[in-house]
Amino acid sequence: MALMPDKSPAVSPTGSGPKGSLPSTAAARASAPSSADDAARELEQLRDRFRKTADALASAAHDLKTPLAILNGYIDLLQSQKLGPLNDRQREVMGDMFASGQRLQQFIQDFLTFSVLETGELRMQYVEGDMNACLSEVCRLWSNRFQERGLALYFLANDKLTTFPFDAPKIQRVISNLLENAYKYTPQGGTVWLHAEPHMWERRGVSKSASNADRRRQSTNVPNAVKVAVADTGPGIRPEFHLEIFDDFFRLPGSESAEGMGLGLAISRRLLQAMGGKIWVESEPGTGCKFSFLIPLKPILSPLRGTK
Repeated sequence: MALMPDKSPAVSPTGSGPKGSLPSTAAARASAPSSADDAARELEQLRDRFRKTADALASAAHDLKTPLAILNGYIDLLQSQKLGPLNDRQREVMGDMFASGQRLQQFIQDFLTFSVLETGELRMQYVEGDMNACLSEVCRLWSNRFQERGLALYFLANDKLTTFPFDAPKIQRVISNLLENAYKYTPQGGTVWLHAEPHMWERRGVSKSASNADRRRQSTNVPNAVKVAVADTGPGIRPEFHLEIFDDFFRLPGSESAEGMGLGLAISRRLLQAMGGKIWVESEPGTGCKFSFLIPLKPILSPLRGTK
C-alpha cells in the first residue's frame, strides 16, 4: 500500500503551532517564575504595609498610656480625699471614673501586647521560680473583685510542684486573662477554681520515636510539664466554638455587649505557644468552663522569638 504524504502542519522547534496559535511549553515555563516572583513581591509588600500599620497603631496606643496614667493618678488623689472631703455622690462618680480608667488601661495593654505578638518581637525571660507563688499572687490581686461580685475563688498550693524556669509575668498575664473571663461570665454566687499540677505531656513527635516501654516509664515517673486549669460555674461554651474563642477579636454570639476587645484568649494562646505550651477548653452549655494549659518544665526556645 502506498503511503500518503504527511500533510499535517509543521511544528517549529519551539513547539508552537502554525502562526504561533498555541503557547509553547517553554514560554509557559518561562512565565511561571515571573508570576511567582510577582506574587512573592506583592506578599512582601502586604506584610510591610501590615507591619507599618501595626507599628503606627501600637505607637498611638503607647502614647495614650501617659495621659491615662496621669488621669488615673488624679482620680486616685481625689478618692484619697487629701484635697478635701467628698460626699457620697462624688465618691460614687470617682469610683466609676477610676473603674473606667482601669478598663481603658487594660484595653491599651491588650492591644500593645497583641501588636508585639503580631510583629514577632516577643521575648521570653525564663527565671527559676515557684509556680505556686506565681499563681497565689494573681489570686491575691483578683480576690477583692471576686468578693465584691459575690464569687468564690479557690486556689490550693500543690506541694508536688517543684521550681523550674518560666516567664512569671507572662504566666500571670495568662492566668489573669482566664480569671477575668470567669469573673465576667460566672453569675453571682458562682465558684471559680484555680489548680496546678505536674503533668506528663506526651508530644506527638516524641511519642512516635520513643518505644512503648519508654513512654510507660516516663508517664509514671517523669513529669515534663506543668498543667494549670481555671474552672468556673458559668454558662459554658458550645463545642462548635471551642477553637474559635482563641481567635483574634472573636466574640461569642450574644456576648457582643460584654467588655473587652476579644483579645484575652488570643493573647493567652500566643503567649503559651511562644513558651512551647498549648491551651484548650472543656465545656458544655450549662456546665461551666474549664480552661487548661500546659507549659514544659524545660524552656523550648522559639527560633523567631528566643529569649532576652
